[in-house]
Amino acid sequence: MTPIEQLRPLTPITPLASAETKGYDAGLVGELADQTPFGMIFRSAIENVVETDAAKNEAQYLLSTGQLDNPASLMIAMSKFQTSVDLLVQLRNKALDVYSELTRISL
Repeated sequence: MTPIEQLRPLTPITPLASAETKGYDAGLVGELADQTPFGMIFRSAIENVVETDAAKNEAQYLLSTGQLDNPASLMIAMSKFQTSVDLLVQLRNKALDVYSELTRISL
């Protein structure tokens, strides 16, 4: 047997079909990202940004209408939102770094 014949196909660690996914229509979070664990990480980061943005907007609205009892909760919501955006940007930067490294590899 030659070394090429001894190779077996790789199998995924977890079945991709069993992963719960929500569909997004555009960009990286599209059809290809729905099927990979890497895409699920990005989707989770995007959902976190959306959720923290909604919480921040609600706290801003409550403060502006005088219904917010604790103004510090607005600052906390804003900090959570900024942290989630920073995480998403860092994930994107790392993905671009990996992509550029992969394109430099010569086979």
